[in-house]
Amino acid sequence: MPSRTSRTLLSALATLATVALLSTGPALATPTSHSTAAAAQATWDTDRAAAAYAANPGAVTASGSENDGTGPGLAFDGNGSTRWASPFTNDAWIRVDLGATIRIDRVVLDWEAAYGKRYVLEVSKNGTDWTPFFTEDAGTGGSLTAHTYPQDVTGRYVRMRGIERGTPYGYSLYSFKVYGGEPAPASTSRTNLALNHPAYSNYYQHAGNSPAFVTDGGWPANLKDDQTRWSSDWNADRWVSVDLGATSTIDTVDLYWEAAYAVDYQLQVSDDNRNWRTVHQPSAADVAARRADVKSPADAVGRHDTVKLSQPASGRYVRMLGKERRSFYNPAPATAQFGYSLYEFQVWGTGGSASATYPALPGEQSGAYRTTFFDDFTGASLDRSKWRVVRTGQEMGSVNGESQAYVDSPDNIRTENGNLVLRAKYCKGCTQAGGGTYDFTSGRIDTNTKMDFTYGRVSARMKLPVGDGFWPAFWLLGSDVDNPSVSWPSSGETDIMENIGYGDWTSTALHGPGYSADGNIGARQIYEGGGRADQWHTYAVEWTPTGMRFLVDDRVVQETSRNKLESTRGQWVFSHNQYVILNLALGGAYPAGWNKVTTPYWGLPQSSVDRIAAGGVQAEVDWVRVEQK
Repeated sequence: MPSRTSRTLLSALATLATVALLSTGPALATPTSHSTAAAAQATWDTDRAAAAYAANPGAVTASGSENDGTGPGLAFDGNGSTRWASPFTNDAWIRVDLGATIRIDRVVLDWEAAYGKRYVLEVSKNGTDWTPFFTEDAGTGGSLTAHTYPQDVTGRYVRMRGIERGTPYGYSLYSFKVYGGEPAPASTSRTNLALNHPAYSNYYQHAGNSPAFVTDGGWPANLKDDQTRWSSDWNADRWVSVDLGATSTIDTVDLYWEAAYAVDYQLQVSDDNRNWRTVHQPSAADVAARRADVKSPADAVGRHDTVKLSQPASGRYVRMLGKERRSFYNPAPATAQFGYSLYEFQVWGTGGSASATYPALPGEQSGAYRTTFFDDFTGASLDRSKWRVVRTGQEMGSVNGESQAYVDSPDNIRTENGNLVLRAKYCKGCTQAGGGTYDFTSGRIDTNTKMDFTYGRVSARMKLPVGDGFWPAFWLLGSDVDNPSVSWPSSGETDIMENIGYGDWTSTALHGPGYSADGNIGARQIYEGGGRADQWHTYAVEWTPTGMRFLVDDRVVQETSRNKLESTRGQWVFSHNQYVILNLALGGAYPAGWNKVTTPYWGLPQSSVDRIAAGGVQAEVDWVRVEQK
């Protein structure tokens, strides 16, 4: 066993996957209108595991400890330099009895150098029957926050159960933190019925800003700090709702906004979470005053709206439907708008029920795969009953700083020798498209409106051009991407294969709210056995309700579960239709990020321009197949 000094060095050298922690924050603002709110805030953003251990050291147990100086209580003592360390075995565990049943919104693990590579976080109501709510399959240590939304994780006991160690030593945790609170029960007296109840939204920015935080019981006194809050993406058509558990009589709603508040919004109630009745909207004068409050993000603060309904409303669900976002001076001369940001959503009245739960997430599909779409490109030309040709300035605009215009021409899109050929062409200033002038043309086709589908195995056999800035791709895009109330990345994007001109590797990626562009969930794959991109290879994704598996030549190269994605990154936006895209781009942000070329085109050096001008730069596709269960 290494000494403390060598363990510290090992920790410093370890590869860490760090997730920022939410702080506990300053003293809280107490609303004068509701005296019971102060008691509810007492446990807001409190580490319930540390509180349970302080009240009763026996609340913490483990399968064993490395020695007397690394007992399980040291992971709950609030001291970041003490730790629990297990014996050198894979199947070790540590657990805490919280002393009460709570709805858990997140668990934070701070690993010492001896981390878990594979482990499960589990919850139990009785300490005997355990339900997993987070599974780590490729841990690298550091600090990890596992958010529970949108799962229902309610219980008294929480456990980390190890499956595989990441080092030859045991599991070693500096801290094991648990956050959450008791759901408000049914009440015949007036109370905040929303406290620690399930909350929902159509979209949110990332896992740390999910709607679960609007009912956790607290807000910062200055209505400005970045503490537990829901934050939507940057769109006006966004809502957040609360399930009270049973039909309730509601008289008042309190909204504690961060600086990005709604200028105009509607409060609505529903009996079934589908049909909504508007019970309040700010007056025109109020909307005008809120609209006029334009400040820079550095100077802006939030506001507290106490909405006393003109008459009590009845319903089980209550939601805030945003209509207009606040503007910020960011800086001259334009105003900028972010999403909506709400610390707390309180619903005052009688009724309700603590039995409100989040619905179960979908499981795996049964049955065998069958082919629902196939094209082997043996026809004399592209089969337009299966494919749409995409044109710059028509079906799409210029994107990603790419240099080409997509056109509908046999010079760029053709079938040849039983293959689809997407070919790049060069002609200085020859192409006008979408109000711009382009020196390059290329091809892009997709199945939008021809074959839009949810879930399946999608594969293609392809041969790619090799050269700096050549950017062929085989990918899926959410079919609602052109809906302005959705747009990218909320539509979701699945990159089955991207290559930016390097002969020995390709990449895969998922894009969505909280994990898009350079922050995507992706991986690079080196071809096995010295293979190259300009040889034939099969690229595929298996897309299921529970995750994505990417493959190159039937070898899994990336596997991302829905559970891990939503727990650590953001919203899963892959439960609706996507469509297939094949294209050959030239230059742009992704190639430039690697080759650092800026001239004569961004990401596209002169040597590559010369090759395009000489002819023969093309991506070839032997076949494309979609199989579904």
